[in-house]
Amino acid sequence: MSGFLFPIGGGNWYQVRDGNPIALAMYERHYSCYKYADGRERKLFCGPGQKMVLLTMNNDALFVWRKFIDDSGQQGVCCSVFRNEGSLKSSDLIIEAVKLARRRWSQERFYTYVNPAKIKSTNPGYCFQKAGWRKCGKTKGGLIILDYKGGGNSEHSERKEQ
Repeated sequence: MSGFLFPIGGGNWYQVRDGNPIALAMYERHYSCYKYADGRERKLFCGPGQKMVLLTMNNDALFVWRKFIDDSGQQGVCCSVFRNEGSLKSSDLIIEAVKLARRRWSQERFYTYVNPAKIKSTNPGYCFQKAGWRKCGKTKGGLIILDYKGGGNSEHSERKEQ
């Protein structure tokens, strides 16, 4: 391996494997990170199912897609982690991640959960909404469910996805 990174789709993301040390460290800073009660060290973080793990070229944002049987009953491919620690606009990164996922899962619905109690924003999920996603419900535990079916639900996403 040459050690060179090449963005996929000509954008800001490159794909890594589950357990990549940079992605794992960023996941461990995400509010949804599961902490093992016995203190064991984690090697993988995505869980079972099909997955796509993306890092930005500067290693300052993480996006994880996961297709699995969701106990909540949601159908499709889940954005199980999105964390942006860099200066790139979150909505732009989400739009790019959707394009990459659409290549692999062309007919699937995309969805995510946002825990409003764990984030600073007064408008939880706003960056997803700016990228064309819509709020479509809440879980019993109070998580906001957002989904993206394609075609662009906002002027921003329609302009970016042409």
